[in-house]
Amino acid sequence: MGTAILNEALERGHEVKAIVRHTSKLKEQKNLKIVEADVMNTGALTTTLSGSDIVISAYNAGWTNPNLYNEFLEGSTSIQEAVRKSGIKRLIIVGGAGSLFIAPDVQLVDTPDFPEAFRGGAAAARDYLNMLKKEDDLEWTFISPAIEMNPLSLHERTGTYRTGRDNPVFDENHRSKISVEDLAVAIVDEAENPRHIRVRFTVAY
Repeated sequence: MGTAILNEALERGHEVKAIVRHTSKLKEQKNLKIVEADVMNTGALTTTLSGSDIVISAYNAGWTNPNLYNEFLEGSTSIQEAVRKSGIKRLIIVGGAGSLFIAPDVQLVDTPDFPEAFRGGAAAARDYLNMLKKEDDLEWTFISPAIEMNPLSLHERTGTYRTGRDNPVFDENHRSKISVEDLAVAIVDEAENPRHIRVRFTVAY
């Protein structure tokens, strides 16, 4: 996801500072500064973020990480604190679809058919969103992708999408889907023209 956001931002001519675990995963190019950092080190991360206009977090503690739930919450709160301490006001967080409501008081992550492999990460993103709702200093936005976001089957940038708030956006076949590339379009659109300050929104075709 981070790579798609990076590519979209660079294509639009933005200067991007990419913060990664390992700098070898990215190649140098125009308008891109690659920085290796540990998101758990709030102090160092604060220094790294300083001078930026906006932070877009696509942080993921790793789907196969046995401590995914705790590390996602720890890393996400560290990023949030570093953004605040650095003096940056705008923070966009890429969350999951698991916290979307598919019925009154029923979130997708709590349904029996939700994939077990993703449940821990989805639960962490849901719980972090609830924590984020108490954040009054930052101009934050939490974006949930569509329920279906498979980069292999939906590898396309159309530049179009529809938005919703806390419920999935479905098409005429009752499917909620988006490509990674078009989710990146929606994220950079939000960065350029903020429309969802201190709320969550979702996108799909």
